[in-house]
Amino acid sequence: MNRIARIALQTCVLGLGLALAGCSSVFDATTIDYKSAGKAPSLDVPPDLTQLSREGRFATASGGAVTASGYQAGQATSVVTSSTAANAMGDVRIERAGAQRWLVVNRPADQLWGPLREFWQDNGFLLSMDEPSLGIMETDWAENRAKLPQDFIRNTIGKVLESLYSTGERDRFRTRLERTAPGTTEVFISHRGMIEVYSNKEKDQTIWQPRPTDAELEAEFLRRLMLKLGGSAQQSKALVASGAPKSISRVANVNNTPVVQIDEGFDRAWRRVGLTLDRTGFTVEDRDRNQGTYFVRYVPPTDGQKEPGFFSKLFSSTPTAKPAKYRISLRSEGEATTVSVLDTNGKPETSDNARRIVQVIADDIR
Repeated sequence: MNRIARIALQTCVLGLGLALAGCSSVFDATTIDYKSAGKAPSLDVPPDLTQLSREGRFATASGGAVTASGYQAGQATSVVTSSTAANAMGDVRIERAGAQRWLVVNRPADQLWGPLREFWQDNGFLLSMDEPSLGIMETDWAENRAKLPQDFIRNTIGKVLESLYSTGERDRFRTRLERTAPGTTEVFISHRGMIEVYSNKEKDQTIWQPRPTDAELEAEFLRRLMLKLGGSAQQSKALVASGAPKSISRVANVNNTPVVQIDEGFDRAWRRVGLTLDRTGFTVEDRDRNQGTYFVRYVPPTDGQKEPGFFSKLFSSTPTAKPAKYRISLRSEGEATTVSVLDTNGKPETSDNARRIVQVIADDIR
């Protein structure tokens, strides 16, 4: 269709929309129907012929290659032999602290990677990051098309003019795997969202800005992942709804250094800080649980800064600040944990960036 015809058709559609403005628009806000903004990757190599990248903390007990068929055999064995908690479904259970939730699965991380990749693709996402060696998987930006109004116009010609409709929102999800006890893996899912807003008074230009993390979306995808790993729908809803008291976090100054004080022991604080870093857009380059350290890259906010990647391709973007590298350090005494920001040499940071970082962590955990 040429440009003139396309403009004429859009004008016709808009006119029809005004004529039918009195019609009701009904859609189910709880429905999820994502469509990725990117293009599907090539499938030149069958999954069973692709061996995962390997690292010590994600090694299988046998040390052999991991395949889809091998996963199915391992899953059957795991369900039979693994001990489970009272709130477990098969070999999967959920833990919760405040608004944060994660899964604990009695399987090695290598056995979960293939099902996780399949899970996100089945839910309409493409993967922009797929790093088994780091235990991190991240989806591309995608739009929840279920939020679009299902009115007369869209039901009639919406499929033909799909590009005319947009929710003005985009979501992406990061999945992080951490190995704990032998053969056990913790699975964290974090959400990041963007929203399109007007950038001037005339309302003829728009930009994309971050919007708050949606903890309920995270919970819903955890519930769906539980089903993928073998749980029933009734049990998964009950487990996601089960609550736990929120912990208390606060920003303080210790020896003129900004810190976050969390009223929880190391294990739970480590999980919660890691999930917060995923949610708030830090790039976690590495982590050392034994030392209580996350190695991160942080980009200070600037006026008019936009999300890189998909959004920067759609709109002109201003130059962003150069990423700075930091260490996020956790130190615990009993049921209290202190989180501080260190420079690349391991010395305490007292800069404005450090104060911003501890505030972001405290706000999300709270």
